Amino acid sequence: MLWLRKGLNQPMKTLTTKLSSTLPGVSPGRPAPTPLKDAPPETICPTQALREHEGVMDVDYARCIHCRLCHQQNAKNQMAWEEGHQWTQMTSPKLPDAFHHSVHVRIVDAGDCGACLNELHQLASPVYSLHRLGIAFTPTPRDADVLVITGPVTVSMKEAVEEAYHAMPSPKRVMAVGTCALSGGIFASSFSIVGPVERIIPVDIAVPGCPPPPLALLDAFQRLMGAHSEEQLAERVRT
Repeated sequence: MLWLRKGLNQPMKTLTTKLSSTLPGVSPGRPAPTPLKDAPPETICPTQALREHEGVMDVDYARCIHCRLCHQQNAKNQMAWEEGHQWTQMTSPKLPDAFHHSVHVRIVDAGDCGACLNELHQLASPVYSLHRLGIAFTPTPRDADVLVITGPVTVSMKEAVEEAYHAMPSPKRVMAVGTCALSGGIFASSFSIVGPVERIIPVDIAVPGCPPPPLALLDAFQRLMGAHSEEQLAERVRT
């Protein structure tokens, strides 16, 4: 019963976009574009996520694994670091208005190491409480509106990913979660990898990160549902 008493005494509230901005530690942050004179060389990055562009060391977030090697140099030679969690990249329109208050999500582990899956599972906890936003996980793609893929897509999971996608009713959206799903990450050169996801099925929304924090995932779902600003989120929670 000690853990229950400790939980009841914990002042942490269910997080919203507005509340989270005042709480440290809800996001690990990520490297930000940095003037070349202040940035480390491209070769410091193990996944080639750093690229020089017009005097700035830019970051390919689809490759970044948040190893922080580019930030652990001396003070005069390190990448800037930005906080926050609004990392979503959308390539397709949001779902129709009928899905504004309710979506069903099917998750497929396509070779995930466990990190991205763990962050997704955290969404069901009282701290994030995805159900208050009308988001529910479903065990079958036939009931799903959103297909979430984690992992770099291994050879053995390619067919499963395709079958899940084709079993979904329309309209449907595909969300690729994590660096591995977007580029293959550190596994990109492996003989057992056929991904990233976009090589197998169309990707409508990407959430970079290794892994992306739960609030970045919530932001992605909110964008798909058509409500991602603080005002829209607050209105949804009230209703």
